[in-house]
Amino acid sequence: MEPDAPPPHEVPTSQRHVPVLLARVLELLEPAVSRPGAVVVDGTLGMGGHAEALLARHTGLTLVGLDRDPEALRLAGERLAPFADRTHLVHAVFDEIAEVLDDLRLGPVQGVLFDLGVSSLQLDETGRGFSYSRDAPLDMRMDPTTGPSAADVLNTYAPGELVRVLRDHGEERAAKRIVEAVVRARRRAPLRTSAELVALLEQAIPAAARRTGGHPAKRTFQALRIEVNGELDAIKGAIPDAVDVLALGGRIVVMSYQSLEDRIVKRVLAARSRPTAPPDMPVLREQDQPELTLLTRGAEQADEQEVALNPRAASVRLRAAERVREAAA
Repeated sequence: MEPDAPPPHEVPTSQRHVPVLLARVLELLEPAVSRPGAVVVDGTLGMGGHAEALLARHTGLTLVGLDRDPEALRLAGERLAPFADRTHLVHAVFDEIAEVLDDLRLGPVQGVLFDLGVSSLQLDETGRGFSYSRDAPLDMRMDPTTGPSAADVLNTYAPGELVRVLRDHGEERAAKRIVEAVVRARRRAPLRTSAELVALLEQAIPAAARRTGGHPAKRTFQALRIEVNGELDAIKGAIPDAVDVLALGGRIVVMSYQSLEDRIVKRVLAARSRPTAPPDMPVLREQDQPELTLLTRGAEQADEQEVALNPRAASVRLRAAERVREAAA
């Protein structure tokens, strides 16, 4: 008989976390961050896999790592301890990138990386409530020290607001039926655990819908997580700010895992890669030139080999751009 697997907290961080599209991320950032004195911001540090590879590859690089999850910062700090003299790890949401750099008196920077969505740490920790495959309290806060939990959302939001959350953040077609079931259930007793919610969803979602689109709880759990953590609003603020802090020749790389995230990223990068002058302008002035040039054709995906090695790469969409014009004065 094989021995039981050790609990996640006893497994070395480097073994718990396989960075998604690592080789491609390094390739895209290389021309910018290999410059002497370069600074790169990892806006979603997680367990530090991408950060570790960047620091090991570029011995003159300074890294600023942001994460809202205190446990992620602790684990990343252990992993990045050999590079402690070249790292600044900050407890912050990634849309605070400009404020963090101002506080550190760093910037403009040569690289920015975002690996959006829920992290390996949050999915693997059974008590966080992010996964519909494990019973746990319905928390879902990336920063468990602040803000309302998923249980608070389910048990206190008005029915109309809950329908909005499921439709806007989860693209859930059965949102109204689910909310009706939630309201009936919470009249009897508050919903507290992921198993309770999964059981409710399996009853509320029509059988035909359950046969397609993956697990019936997938969209609702996504919607609650996004609402609890304000993820889409953070992305809407973070991507423009990240472009603004890039030096000339600096590069931004963003990995998204669902269409709502990717649409925001695509819209911002596309807008900043187009001239700002009217279409009928015969000659473009310098201030009308695009700020960015796109480095990817559309959104890149992981190949079959990477997905086989790292199943969490299956839904990734990567976009990247380079700053080609200085910010307007």
